[in-house]
Parts: sequence; structure tokens; C-alpha cells
Amino acid sequence: MIEQTWRWFGPNDPVSLADVRQAGATGIVTALHHIPNGDVWPLEEIQNRKKQIEAAGLTWSVVESIPVHEGIKTRTGSFQRYIDNYKESIVNLAQAGIDTVCYNFMPVLDWTRTDLDFPMPDGSTGLRFDAVEFAAFELYVLQRPGAEYLYNDEQKRRARSQLDAMSDTQVKRLTRTIIAGLPGSEESYTVEQFRDALAMYADVGDRELRQNLYAFLREIVPVAESAGVRLAIHPDDPPYPILGLPRVVSTEADARALLAAADSPANGICFCTGSYGVRPDNDLVGMVERLGPHIHFIHLRSTERHSVEGHPAWVSFQEANHLEGDVPMVGVMRALLAEQRRRQAAGRSDARMPFRPDHGHRMLDDLTSGKRTNPGYTAIGRLRGLAELRGLMYGLS
Repeated sequence: MIEQTWRWFGPNDPVSLADVRQAGATGIVTALHHIPNGDVWPLEEIQNRKKQIEAAGLTWSVVESIPVHEGIKTRTGSFQRYIDNYKESIVNLAQAGIDTVCYNFMPVLDWTRTDLDFPMPDGSTGLRFDAVEFAAFELYVLQRPGAEYLYNDEQKRRARSQLDAMSDTQVKRLTRTIIAGLPGSEESYTVEQFRDALAMYADVGDRELRQNLYAFLREIVPVAESAGVRLAIHPDDPPYPILGLPRVVSTEADARALLAAADSPANGICFCTGSYGVRPDNDLVGMVERLGPHIHFIHLRSTERHSVEGHPAWVSFQEANHLEGDVPMVGVMRALLAEQRRRQAAGRSDARMPFRPDHGHRMLDDLTSGKRTNPGYTAIGRLRGLAELRGLMYGLS
């Protein structure tokens, strides 16, 4: 069986380690969120967190994430110092016996949504990215220079109408949802700070961001390989350019280019079915079959795409239940189990293949009791997802 893990945001997470254990997961996916971006993760801090997890009867299975400082992505300022600190953090994690690090290279924002409580047909709520609402924010709230050239007249009309139909409270909520930081994000901004952050990428396009990513990998991958640590890059979310920012880990071709840039068993991918699955041109089952040996970590979630009427390339999406939506989860799980069997037959040391259920819906008393929850990371929604995925895994096995 592939390893069942659970993302935990540390001691302040409303979902406790005891809750995680009752859910049936055995591994924890977490980070030292209190360490500022770009700083070294001290060995003592790593060991303290590991002891806390192990005291609850669980294992620290995956780091998600050591944040990549914006200076590294733009190769400006003290970027070399941040890279050196990243290397030291990898070595310290290895000394503590932690061997898998997930990270991302998305500029400015990590994952982006427009609604954290979108009503689902069954009465639960979930995360949604609405293309029209996002355009309304970009064009008329943020007023990003150059944004007007990305949309045609009809799209601008729809965005304007959407904004005009929203109350001031709704506009503030939309703005906060997009730029204030979501669970797992390491940055949050005011509107003014957000404009300044975007301006940092004025001279960083697709080509430059790819070069900066590959230069980063060529420095950290040898360190990770020597230390026995596997690196897993998370794909872009959404997996297409937004806000004039490039996205360079959105397709199978992107993943192949990344793997070729630093050819090493330490250089691998986080296979997120939800992120890759937003793009209909990504063949998820085929990606597992072709890229399987390089998958170091797995996020299993499903998304449901909705083309805006009259604009088939203008796509909104929402989080679906784990076995529903547009992700062929049965085929993906079958391919992952086949990859695990190949690793076991080859005697590979990474046959455990950790996965976690991702972005569950808010439901039952997480929805009605008024208790604090992290959007996308409620206990009960992920509990349902993990149970369904575990059942699928056992059934296919």
C-alpha cells in the first residue's frame, strides 16, 4: 500500500495530531512555518518538531514546504545566500532522518482561489477558482497595468458586470481571498504590497523563470542527492499564467524539462492530480505511467472544470469529491500501485510513495458548528477523502 499521510500546519492547526491518527493516516506532512522565508531551518527546531510528531504515534514523512524565496525566483538581491540557506536546511533535515521535501516555484502567490466556501450540490462547501471573478479583480480592483490586453471586449464586459453586481463586502472578500494568503502559502500582502511584488517580475518572463528554476536545481539537487533527500516540485495552481506571471510547471512537458535540467534520482515531482487535472491536455494516467519513477510525493484530489459560456478556453474550476470530478482517480491509483510494485521488485528504497488527501470540502459540524477551520484543510472533508482513497487502494490491490 502506498503511504497514507496528512498535512498538518503545526501546533496551531485546529486539526490535532490525535485527530490525524484517528483518521488512519500514519505519516505527517508539515513544515516549520514559524521560520521566516529564506532562513535556515535549524537542526534543533527540526528535531523538536519530529519528536512532537513521533510522540503522537506518527512519522514526519514529508516536508511541505521549505519555501523558495522570491529572490531565488527572480535571481535578485541576496539570492545566493538564500540558496545556500536552502542547502543547509536540506542537510539538517537529512541529519534528522527526513528524506522527502516538497516545494514549489510559483511567483508571488502559491495556490490561488476566488471562493473558499463555494456551495456544493450536497450542501458542503469547497474551494473554487472563478475565471470571471478573477478577471474582475485583476482588471478593475487591482487595475494591473497590461491586464486589459489579456482579455477581449466580451470578457471585459462580463468582468465589469460581475464587479458591478458585487457588494463592497464581497469585493473585499474576493481581494482578501486572492492576495491575503491561503493555508500553506508563506506570504500575504496588502493591495499595495501585491502590486509591488508583481512589479518585481516585470523582466521575468517564461524563459527567465525557467532558467532561474533550473539554475536553482543545479545547485540544490547535488546537495540533496548526497544527503539522501528526494525533492518533489509541486505543479502550478492554477496551471496556467495569471496576473501576467509565468507558470513553468503546468504540463507533462514542463515536468520532463525540469527532470532533464538536473538529471538525478533526487530531482523529482509532486504529482498533484488536482493541479495537473485542471488542464484537459494533461493525461494523468499516462503521466504516472511515463513519469512514475520520478514521483516522490503525491497529492490526490479532484477538480471539476467549467468553461465560461462562449469562451471554451476561459476555464473556472472547483474542488470535487475525491472520486468524482474530472480526475480519473481509479486509473491514477491503479497506475500508482503498479509503479509501487515496480519499485518493490527493483529493491528501491523509496517504495513507500507517500500520498495525502488534499482540499476536502467543509461539511457536517466543520460547516455548522462555527469552529475554526483552514480552508481546504478541514478534518471531516479530508477524512472522507482519505477513507475513499484508502478503499479504492485496497479494492484495486
